[in-house]
Amino acid sequence: MLAIGTDFPTCGLKRILQPQNIPNMEFNRIVAITGMPGLFEVVSSRKDGALVRSLEDGSTKFVSSRVHNLSHLESIEIYTVRENVTLTDLFGAMKSSGEALPDVKDNAALKAYFEKVYPDLDFDRVYASDMKKIVKWYETVDKNGIDFTAKREEAEEEAPAGEAVPAAAAETAPPVPETVATAPPAAAESVAPPTAEMPAQNGGEKPARKKKVE
Repeated sequence: MLAIGTDFPTCGLKRILQPQNIPNMEFNRIVAITGMPGLFEVVSSRKDGALVRSLEDGSTKFVSSRVHNLSHLESIEIYTVRENVTLTDLFGAMKSSGEALPDVKDNAALKAYFEKVYPDLDFDRVYASDMKKIVKWYETVDKNGIDFTAKREEAEEEAPAGEAVPAAAAETAPPVPETVATAPPAAAESVAPPTAEMPAQNGGEKPARKKKVE
């Protein structure tokens, strides 16, 4: 379920000698970029892209949004046999398990590791290449001392609740026609002639006529 893209040339390369443990790095600024290995911190963003810093070697470069997609780690979800879980949830399970990280070159070891750490993972849809990325990302985040347990921005937490309303409305039954279970229109009552003009029934007397007023 992890996107893979094509690598493209970049510009504005700048080297930084000591990239490890860059202070004040926040998890909500860490991204994966299609076609570029490793993880990056978003330094600043523009309409046409973003200036990012590599967590591996500290180099900074401008990444164009026309040729690359940036995926924030906190927004990535992982398939399970139940509801999807966030990458943050999986990182938490990996940290609390105490299990040694597997060799990313060994597919069998990768699967065995996640079967212990998160047995609900959907292994039919989460491939070995995905698990390899997850392990590498976890190592990079841990090595740089980034707190991935930090809460997400409040706006992102409230978004799903607002989106659920139209979805529920779309599944409701078709509206009942307005004419059902309503009283007949008043105009229908005037079809019969007035009572005063109706002939007498069963031989009875005709109703008395009104006296003419002179």
